[in-house]
This record gives sequence, structure tokens and C-alpha cells, in this order.
Amino acid sequence: MAITSDVIRGHLDTILLSLIKEKDRYGYELALAIKERSHGLFEIKEASLYATLQRLYEKGMIKSYEGQKSHGKKRRYYTLTSTGQTYILGKTQEWNELKMLMSRLLEPTDGSHS
Repeated sequence: MAITSDVIRGHLDTILLSLIKEKDRYGYELALAIKERSHGLFEIKEASLYATLQRLYEKGMIKSYEGQKSHGKKRRYYTLTSTGQTYILGKTQEWNELKMLMSRLLEPTDGSHS
């Protein structure tokens, strides 16, 4: 079952920043990483990808630079700023707390009725 974009939309900033934190990446590389890591369950649309990257850039969380040429065109790579690094650390902690909370809320307790 594919994950709908509505479910993921609120997490795109975190997903992209996390991937960029690992290493500087260009747009298509980000899209491929998302598809591969989700085992094909989620594919980001190009418009959503670049709109999110633009928003992150405007918020000062990433910066970009031109890299090597590919097919006659230079690739634009994205890298985290210190603001982006701080943000992704907080979001990672928030995500870990949310996972723990959701597990507690969704797992039945011994005294529960089905």
C-alpha cells in the first residue's frame, strides 16, 4: 500500500533535512533516496520537492551551490546550515518521542477489551 502524500506532507522538511544532513545532495538524488528508503511506498512529486527545498532555503535551513555537470547542465547541491542542523536535531528528538507515545497509545494493555 502506498503512503498518501497527505500523511507525509507534514514531515517533508524533516525528511529532506535528514537526507541532506547525511551528505550534500541534489534534487533528483533526494527524490531517489526517498523512493529507495521507502521501498517504493512513497515517491515525492517534483513540484513538492522543489517547493519544499525553496521554503527551507528561504528559512535559512539549507544553502545551495553548483556542482558537477550532468547532461550538459550543472547540478544544484543542497547543504545544511547551522539553523538546519539545529532544526533537524530537534525534529529527530520530537519524532522519537512521538514514536514512543504512539506505541503506548496504540498497543493494547493487559486489561483492555477488544
